[in-house]
Amino acid sequence: MTDTISSTGIPMQNQRLTARALLLGDRLDVAGLERSDVLSATPLAFRAGQDGFVALFRYGVAVLVGLTPLEEDEVIRGLRQRIQGEFSRHEEETAIIEISPDRDDQIPPGGPIYLKKLSTERLIVIADALSKSATLARDEREATAAFELVEPSVQHVAANGRRPSDRRKILKQVGQALLVRQRMSGRVAVEDKPDVLWDRPDLERLYARLEDEYELKERAAALHRKLEVLGDTAQALTDIIDTERSLRLELIIVLLILFEIFITFYQMYAGAPAH
Repeated sequence: MTDTISSTGIPMQNQRLTARALLLGDRLDVAGLERSDVLSATPLAFRAGQDGFVALFRYGVAVLVGLTPLEEDEVIRGLRQRIQGEFSRHEEETAIIEISPDRDDQIPPGGPIYLKKLSTERLIVIADALSKSATLARDEREATAAFELVEPSVQHVAANGRRPSDRRKILKQVGQALLVRQRMSGRVAVEDKPDVLWDRPDLERLYARLEDEYELKERAAALHRKLEVLGDTAQALTDIIDTERSLRLELIIVLLILFEIFITFYQMYAGAPAH
């Protein structure tokens, strides 16, 4: 990896850059994307524009640093054929990076990300944190929407002790909830640290500060609990439907047995000789 991003020789001292993480779709196919200016293979990172930086993550995120709006649009257009399940709305996480040689790498509350030196490794660490935050934001919104979808049925069961009459609607709600749970499970492992830290353990502190700033572990744990509750709720609703179906089948069987007994007695009575 190169030690500096600038290819112009312009001093990076006190420069401010904007970093944007865009969740483009379910997946981003980076296989075969060969470039002469590749800075990293995992994630795939390369230069773009005049002094910009792009990092691509397979779980659908592109992180753009130091690019103009036109340069960003050009990068996204170039990736469009590689996006699987593109979202109509791109989730975004934005951060300001300030290069300040007089400071250590730090992130004051509500302030920019201060870097002592602009390097590929530092930008990859920042890109990793921003990409995870953007992915978590979408997953959190989808989990909330799934809860709101099944909530009316749950409230009806709690208030009336039985499921709503529209069984097809419940099954559709359950199906949507399970689909959300399946799609989000394992999309991105927030606990996994970027590979660059194996070679640059001195950047562990910067990554830990980014984790704290964006509350990655806390949000991931809360999302995991939501997914568990969502799965349990869907299972409970399907169990209620299955139980009612079993009760109906048992009732039908009992009625058939009673009907057969009635027919048998009727035939015995009708066939008995008169005295």
